[in-house]
Amino acid sequence: MEELLARINELAAKKKTEGLNEAETQEQHNLRQQYLTIFRGNFRSQLENTKIQTPDGKLHPLQYAPPQCPTEQE
Repeated sequence: MEELLARINELAAKKKTEGLNEAETQEQHNLRQQYLTIFRGNFRSQLENTKIQTPDGKLHPLQYAPPQCPTEQE
């Protein structure tokens, strides 16, 4: 993941200074999509392992609620 972020940041810096060619632009897009997929998976996993404790001491898993607005399909 760190290598992925390093390359994303490298391409972002290059874009600001000298611009990217078409291949680099496509690489940047693909890397960002890959990063988002990994991030969402990790976040979802963390939420699935989160429990809510009620005042009586019982633990309950978080309930899934569908998104309120349309999002990009993974």
